[in-house]
Amino acid sequence: MTIPAEKGKVAIVVGGGPAPGINGVIHSATLHAQELGYEVIGLRDGYRWLCEGQKKIINLNTDLVSRIHLEGGSILGTARTNPTKKEALLKKVVCSLVDMGVTKLVSIGGDDTAFSAYKVGEYASKNMGVTLNCAHVPKTIDNDLPLPEGIPTFGYETARQVGTYLLTNLMNEAKTSSRWVIAVAMGRSAGHLALGMGKSSGATLTLIPEEWNGAPVRLPEVVDIILGSIIKRLVHGRPYGVVVLAEGLMEYMDHSDLKMLDRVEKDAHGHIRLAEIKFGDMIKDEVKKQVRKMKVEMTTAIDKEIGYELRCAAPTALDIEYTINLGHSAMEFLHNGGTNALITVQGNQVVPIPFSEIMDPQTGKTQVRQVDINSLQFKIAREYMIRLEPSDFDSNIMLEKMAMAANMTSEQFVDRFGYLVGRKLSPHQ
Repeated sequence: MTIPAEKGKVAIVVGGGPAPGINGVIHSATLHAQELGYEVIGLRDGYRWLCEGQKKIINLNTDLVSRIHLEGGSILGTARTNPTKKEALLKKVVCSLVDMGVTKLVSIGGDDTAFSAYKVGEYASKNMGVTLNCAHVPKTIDNDLPLPEGIPTFGYETARQVGTYLLTNLMNEAKTSSRWVIAVAMGRSAGHLALGMGKSSGATLTLIPEEWNGAPVRLPEVVDIILGSIIKRLVHGRPYGVVVLAEGLMEYMDHSDLKMLDRVEKDAHGHIRLAEIKFGDMIKDEVKKQVRKMKVEMTTAIDKEIGYELRCAAPTALDIEYTINLGHSAMEFLHNGGTNALITVQGNQVVPIPFSEIMDPQTGKTQVRQVDINSLQFKIAREYMIRLEPSDFDSNIMLEKMAMAANMTSEQFVDRFGYLVGRKLSPHQ
C-alpha cells in the first residue's frame, strides 16, 4: 500500500504492567489505521528505547496483527520507563517520533502511561511547534483509572475471572485441608480487583484500603479483623477460610507498622515496588503469632500472591470485543483530528475524555478511581463476608461462644475486639 506523505505515521506504544487485551487494541488500531491510509509502527518496550535515543520499532501490518487479539501479553512488549522524569527525556522521545514522521500516537496503559502521553503531546506542541495528536486507551487490571461508574478498564474483567478461578481452588484447598489461606491480590491504589475476585469466589473476607477512608491502615487492626473471622468461623464449626487482601493496603499502611517500606526500591514513576514486599507472608506470620498467643484452634495458614498469573492471560470474549472497539475508536478519533484524550466506550458510543479532566489539580498526575464503599457493589460484598459485626456483640450467646473460642471471658473479648465494631475506641489511632 502506498502511504500518502501528508498523512504521516501512526505509532502505538504500550506502557506499565501487562493486561489481557493489549494485543486486541494493537490489532484493531493497526487494521483501521491501514484502512484509513496510514503507515503504522509499534514502539518496542514502551518509551524505553526512545528515552535512550534509539528507534526500536516493529512495522505493523495486517499479516502480523490479524490473530493477535486472541493472545495474552503484548507483541510490542511494555516497560515502566518514565519520559516525564526529565525534560531531556521528553525531548528525546518527541524528537525521535517527529524524526520518524509520526503525527499520531496511540498510547495503551494505565495512569502513568496516560500522563506520559499527555506530556508528550504537550511538549511537542509547546516546545517544538509540532502537532502530535495523542489518544490514550486505558488499560489496567487494577481498574483504577478515572472512568465513569460502571465502565471498567480493559483487562480487569479477564483478570477478575482468572483470579476468581484461582481463589475458588484455594477455597476448596482450605476446606479440604482445614487451613486458612491469606491471598494478596494486585491493586496498588485501589481495591477493585481484590473486591471483584473475593466477592465472585465467595472468599471468607476481603480487605481493601478504601475501608479506612484515607486514614492510615494499621497492621494490628488488619490482623485483628482476620482473627475475628477465624474465631467466628470456629464458632460455626468451620476451621478454615480464605482472606483476600488488596496489596494497596501496604501503600496506605502506617510506616511505623511497616518500616520496610522505607527500604524498598521504587520504580521509574516513584511507586514502591509492592511485589518485593512479602505482605501475605508477613500477615500470615502475625496472625499465627496471635493465634498461638490466644491458644485459638487453627491447624495452619499459608499465603499466596495472585497477580502475575493474571496479567498475560488470554483475554475473555468480553475483553476481546472491548479492546477491538477501543483500538478502532482511538484511531478514528485521531483521524478526525482529535487529540489529548482518554478513549472510552459509554452506552455503545465513543466518548473521549480530555486529559485535562482526568488530571488531579493538586498532584498534577492522573486521578485514581477508588472503590466507592457506599456503592451497592461494596455493600453486598461486605454483607456476605464473615467478620465481626455489632450484632455479634449484642447477642450474649454469640459473644460467649466467641469468647470461649478465643479462650477469653466475654469482657476480655469485648476489650480486645470491640473497637472493630465501635464498642470502644480503637487502640491504634
